[in-house]
Amino acid sequence: MSLQSICEAIRAFPFPQADLVLGIATGGIYPAMLIAHELGLPFRSVQVNYRDETNTPQRPQPAFLSDLRLDGLSPGAAVLLVDDVSVTGKTLGVVKAALSGFRVTTIVLKGKADHVLLPTLNTCVTWPWYEYKTSQLNEG
Repeated sequence: MSLQSICEAIRAFPFPQADLVLGIATGGIYPAMLIAHELGLPFRSVQVNYRDETNTPQRPQPAFLSDLRLDGLSPGAAVLLVDDVSVTGKTLGVVKAALSGFRVTTIVLKGKADHVLLPTLNTCVTWPWYEYKTSQLNEG
């Protein structure tokens, strides 16, 4: 999957009105930043973990590894909650539940959410940001 094709999908997508883009670390940070940039919105991230690097669940439920900080965001504000992939929807669900005072729309590149940016993608994929990280480790 190329960065160009991801950016094209983001540019073409009719995003709902929002006040903030919140990326789930680590996988959701890059697509959330790209969406925030495209929409001219503020970006924040929250660290939530459920699976390891091999996609194996590490705990019974996703767990927050950092505080969810939305300082300055008015109650009822619209939040785009972004992750790269959602297999079961558990991580998105845990974060969405913690955002009960806000209007939350979930967005993923692949998988299950309110909106899926690459709905025809049904195979495993190496995202360009991981591809770059892997190549840097191999060169070092």
